[in-house]
Amino acid sequence: MGQGQPDTRSRIQGAATALFRRNGYSGTGLKRIATEADAPFGSIYHFFPGGKQQLAEETIRTSGGEYGRMVLALLESVADPVESVTHAFEAAAHDIAANDYADACPIATVALEVASTNEVLRVATADVFEEWVGAGEQWFGRWVTDPNSARSLACSMIMMLEGAFVLSRASRDPEPLRVAGRSMAELLRASLERPVGD
Repeated sequence: MGQGQPDTRSRIQGAATALFRRNGYSGTGLKRIATEADAPFGSIYHFFPGGKQQLAEETIRTSGGEYGRMVLALLESVADPVESVTHAFEAAAHDIAANDYADACPIATVALEVASTNEVLRVATADVFEEWVGAGEQWFGRWVTDPNSARSLACSMIMMLEGAFVLSRASRDPEPLRVAGRSMAELLRASLERPVGD
């Protein structure tokens, strides 16, 4: 293996992440994952004895954590919180257009698909969403003193982002993400202007 080249397990997980994100759980076969990972088919079961479900669960938790950290890094990159929110949504709009509307949230495609059919994967996606909300709550809590308001803003940000991804993918237009960013900025601005105790 050349220096810097990912190991087989990492290649499998990377291929699975991209394919689940794009095609969903049912639309992604293990043979396709092995081909994309340039790995022997049997190596999937070597590293993921639970097969496709175990691979999907680990992929959801890993890619979900990475995505959450990326969003927080975007939020941290601009000092003003309102401008920061707008910047994060603008970056998402740019990214989805650059990826030809094929890739958006790393777990939403699977979350919608398995919500009522696969409890293990439903729990994994729910856990990731809760991690994102918790991290957002902490971030908003730096400017909004009421914990309930900070949590509400975090939930709103995730909901607006996910909904805007769906609209942008369907319309092949990044504008829904920009609209969502402006709406989220207005929500935050209103919370910042609200008198303490309201």
